[in-house]
Amino acid sequence: MDAIETIANLWMDEHPEYHDELSDVTAALKVLESAEDGLDDAFLHLTLHLSISEQCAMDQPRGIRQAVDLLSYRRDSLHAAHHEVMGCLKQTLLASQKTGHIPDETTYLACVQRHSTRERSFFHMD
Repeated sequence: MDAIETIANLWMDEHPEYHDELSDVTAALKVLESAEDGLDDAFLHLTLHLSISEQCAMDQPRGIRQAVDLLSYRRDSLHAAHHEVMGCLKQTLLASQKTGHIPDETTYLACVQRHSTRERSFFHMD
């Protein structure tokens, strides 16, 4: 397997709730075709995990690796940290879509850093 396939499999293992959806290609393609804006299907969710993994591997934007590492330590879970970072990434991508500009990595990184330095609240984005 390629490195990205290995990483994808690790994240799929973390999400048994998506195994059925991911195992039936025909059904999965139908879900993608009928997806509504904001729908958090298995493919979007796993793509966000992969994006964050790649950002950390390259430290792009610079500082993301440290922020995610700190968040992982504070949450005692890389998986939980990724879910919080996903909230920041989704906000950044939605803002980019609305404005028609490239995603603002400074705002994105600042959001992740805020999460990494505050205590976990009962109300967090998954």
